[in-house]
Amino acid sequence: MAYTTIDTSTEDGIFTIRLNRPERMNAFTVEMGNELVAALDAADNNDAVRSVILTGNGRAFCAGMDLSASGNVFGLDETVDATGPEMERNRDEGGKVVLRMFRMKKPLIGAINGASVGVGSTMQLPLDVRIGSPFAKFGFVFSQRGITLESCASWFLPRLVGVSKALEWSFRGNVFGAEEALEAGLISEIVEAEHLMDRAREIASGFADSTSPMSVAINRQLIWRMMGAGHPMEAHAAESRTMYHTSTRDGKEGVQSFLEKRDPEFRDTVSNGAPVGFDWDAEPPFK
Repeated sequence: MAYTTIDTSTEDGIFTIRLNRPERMNAFTVEMGNELVAALDAADNNDAVRSVILTGNGRAFCAGMDLSASGNVFGLDETVDATGPEMERNRDEGGKVVLRMFRMKKPLIGAINGASVGVGSTMQLPLDVRIGSPFAKFGFVFSQRGITLESCASWFLPRLVGVSKALEWSFRGNVFGAEEALEAGLISEIVEAEHLMDRAREIASGFADSTSPMSVAINRQLIWRMMGAGHPMEAHAAESRTMYHTSTRDGKEGVQSFLEKRDPEFRDTVSNGAPVGFDWDAEPPFK
């Protein structure tokens, strides 16, 4: 597929997505959101892809929503009755991207190369690993624009950095640097700019080295989903089903290779389907 607002490439099992509007500091548009979802679909549906890296071309990661767009710059339909059933189709564009990331079966790594504010910051939240260059900046600037958090940030952000820090950042709406992001746990490393992508690829390769694609996919889904579980019994039920599934497939090879002191040769692919009772794309209705 040819893209207008992003670039993609695949090498050594790593699918790289680069936001590609450098003249606009990779500002987010409805078209970019649609292309990101399409690229994530392509990566998830390709068994040769083991990890995905998201970064930006130029000096920015993503400077937020492109506020120069005509009409409602956030892509919302202002003619919809907010109290009626039509509201279901009036969903924020960043949220659609983030929910697709949430459902991913491949690990997601963010290489935050520069400024990222608004949706540029919120779209990072469902990534499994975020590393930043010293030039990376972040900002949940919505209060300073007179709007609310979006892209499911009210669910993700407090789970990543804690309630107090999430409230502080969303109340102040300030832009902050890589050091503050590292201290709060929003990113895990600060890497010199010239080595940022090398480090991201190193992390991505590490997730694929001698690991089962099915195991990685299920573990990713389990951990993200269970952050919203109301009781550990929900985890026990899900893990019992997934353990049965994996132990009768790649699990046999994992045990045998360990006993024979050799590298495993895992054959179960994500395209073979999810365990019984474990829907990859399960999502509550929009209300």
